[in-house]
Amino acid sequence: MSTADIPEETIRNILDQETLKWVFVGGKGGVGKTTCSSILSILLAQVRSSVLIISTDPAHNLSDVFQQRFTKAPTLVNGFSNLYAMEVDPNVENDDIGGNDGMDSLFSELSNAIPGIDEAMSFAEMLKLVQTMGYSCIVFDTAPTGHTLRLLQLPSALEKGLQKLMSLKSKFGGLISQMTRLFGFDDEFGEDAILGRLEGMKDVIEKVNKQFKDPDLTTFVCVCIPEFLSLYETERLVQELAKVEIDTHNIIINQVLYDEEDVESKLLKARMRMQKKYLDQFYMLYDDFNITKLPLLPQEVTGVEALKEFSRNFVSPYQPSTSRGTVEDVKRRISTLKLQLEDTEAELDRHRKGKQKV
Repeated sequence: MSTADIPEETIRNILDQETLKWVFVGGKGGVGKTTCSSILSILLAQVRSSVLIISTDPAHNLSDVFQQRFTKAPTLVNGFSNLYAMEVDPNVENDDIGGNDGMDSLFSELSNAIPGIDEAMSFAEMLKLVQTMGYSCIVFDTAPTGHTLRLLQLPSALEKGLQKLMSLKSKFGGLISQMTRLFGFDDEFGEDAILGRLEGMKDVIEKVNKQFKDPDLTTFVCVCIPEFLSLYETERLVQELAKVEIDTHNIIINQVLYDEEDVESKLLKARMRMQKKYLDQFYMLYDDFNITKLPLLPQEVTGVEALKEFSRNFVSPYQPSTSRGTVEDVKRRISTLKLQLEDTEAELDRHRKGKQKV
């Protein structure tokens, strides 16, 4: 079955799923993840009470797409009353994890001592913060695939690590108390204080990890383009998501070239044939997914108005000019054919004059 025979899908199923709490948007670098996640958050804001979009990509683009400055604190997006955005870096400095004194200083030192725990603890603190804000839906604009997979594995990895630490309480709890008394530390560094801090973090992580694995609450939207490397990366992403038990049933294929009536470029025709080959493979591999195709535009999609305009292609399939059949399309096609006919007649006339001279 060719792609022409398959009915076009949209992301309306995500908008209709009222139970969704977490929506991750990810894929290979340079495929349009930030644009897609921004438009998805705009559409969700139309059907939800409050939406937060979070960029976890160190190379933040949310500010560029919305043409508004965002920070690590939720900021209301201009032109909206219920859409907020924030940009956070999982690779935080120690100041973001803890302060300069007391228990926070101890956890800051801990983040230096154990590789990767700074990222995990930062993610935990961010989720803890987000949980208390009461947003109806949270959209994650993630970094390229490898970074995203590591980020999604953090709740599970941190939960296991904290469970291990808690299991050691019976063995080393007394030792911790003796050491704190021996060195003259007060109750702030006591066994109960340290374990209480870990227990609080463990509760948050367990709750979030359980929600991430619930398909009613969490889904992952894969964004790609119709090329080999992007197809390969999407397959890897889908398999890894299955391993960490995170639901995914939507794929957005961006930058698709459509066979418009007035396309005469040999290069574009060749690219269309190449894309069609990979589009057929996408539909063959993911026949049970909702696949949404988005057109390649001659300009960038930046600013709220441009995002809203392009969002129409997310909820209703894009129709190339061949399907529209408007009077303007026919007139444009006739004009093109007339020019081609004039060029052909002129070339033929030159050939006739050349033969007469001979």
